[in-house]
Amino acid sequence: MNKMTTEQSDRGFSETGLRRMREVLAQHVESGKIPGLVALVSRNGETQVEALGTMRHDGGAPMRRDTIFRMASTSKPLAVAPVMILLDECKLRLDDPVDQWLPELADRKVLKRANGPLDDTVPARRPITVRDLLTSTFGLGVEMTLLGSPILNAIFAQGIYDTPGVELPEPDEWMRRLGTLPLSYQPGERWQYHVSNEVLGVLVARVTGKTFETFLRERILDPLGMKDTGFYVPANKIDRLPPAYAPDPQTGQFIVWDEATGGRYSQPPAFQAGGGGLLSTVDDYHAYLGMLLNEGMHGNERILSRPAVQLMTTNHLTPEQQSVRDAMAKNNVHLSHGQGQHGGWGFGMGVRTYRGDYAPIGQFGWDGGSGTSTYADPDNQLTGILLTQVGMTTPDSARLIHDFWTTVYQAIED
Repeated sequence: MNKMTTEQSDRGFSETGLRRMREVLAQHVESGKIPGLVALVSRNGETQVEALGTMRHDGGAPMRRDTIFRMASTSKPLAVAPVMILLDECKLRLDDPVDQWLPELADRKVLKRANGPLDDTVPARRPITVRDLLTSTFGLGVEMTLLGSPILNAIFAQGIYDTPGVELPEPDEWMRRLGTLPLSYQPGERWQYHVSNEVLGVLVARVTGKTFETFLRERILDPLGMKDTGFYVPANKIDRLPPAYAPDPQTGQFIVWDEATGGRYSQPPAFQAGGGGLLSTVDDYHAYLGMLLNEGMHGNERILSRPAVQLMTTNHLTPEQQSVRDAMAKNNVHLSHGQGQHGGWGFGMGVRTYRGDYAPIGQFGWDGGSGTSTYADPDNQLTGILLTQVGMTTPDSARLIHDFWTTVYQAIED
């Protein structure tokens, strides 16, 4: 047998490459900076899973394949799927104004300057559309370059941004608070992060007459067999949820921002936050990414139309809309730790538009501030999922994520 065939595995990864991936992941755990992790890579129908380390930083139960993690912003690519179903069924149209379902967003005022006083406004040039919400360009969001500005301070003060220690109010009250704020930009003008994803969940609920979670479960989670995914962890599964850590940025000391038992995810939340509130496992999320790679099919069942998946996973940003997106990835590296260097944005997810890393153009997915990373790559028919419980208050989980993707791509063998 020649060297080539012994080296290559039948799954499109080399044995050497997978061994290196495991060694690099293990080094991060052994460093003491990452208590534990679960990683899944899949290509051409073959799947490799690594569960390393422990649930707590001081030991305890080992990480397992079915450990449940707080997905944080990796909720976004999944939570946008129900909107695509409503588009497929003509219950929504991309360029319809959202006023009839979200009257709180009608007749907006827009700041004359994005960092100016909240009462210095002009009328919006046009209504907010479904497309504006899907592309995160409706005019409000979290923007690194606006930190400390009146509008960003108001977003935080109103309690409409899902951060540790902030419990979001129920959807109608959340929308009411959002409606008290002016937009920072005209609808469709600029990409801004996060807030639009929460609005989409409310939109789904109001269009369908069901809670966002109910519709998500009926149309996405149940058909895909995603039995461990939801907005909270029931008592009979809570032992599978590790504590979440936000390490001290100065000392690196592990600080618990959310315990499992009695924590914020131990009971149903008032607001089902599609922007960052889902919990899941590597296998559940793999089912979702696999369906997207398969252009909307799961086995013999169609979950989303092929054009819906193509729309979600295509870059929609113009260079003008893109400026904030680039600033987040390239000029705030101390905050984003190098995450988000992909260029584009589809619906609820990053889309690679240039080769800035080991991954090719067309790869789609996103990362989460709790130390999660979920991407699919149509060119290589590859999915990768890395889940930890270490928040990005220090660069440690971001560096782990970076090394994971480097080793995933160097392991590809055809």
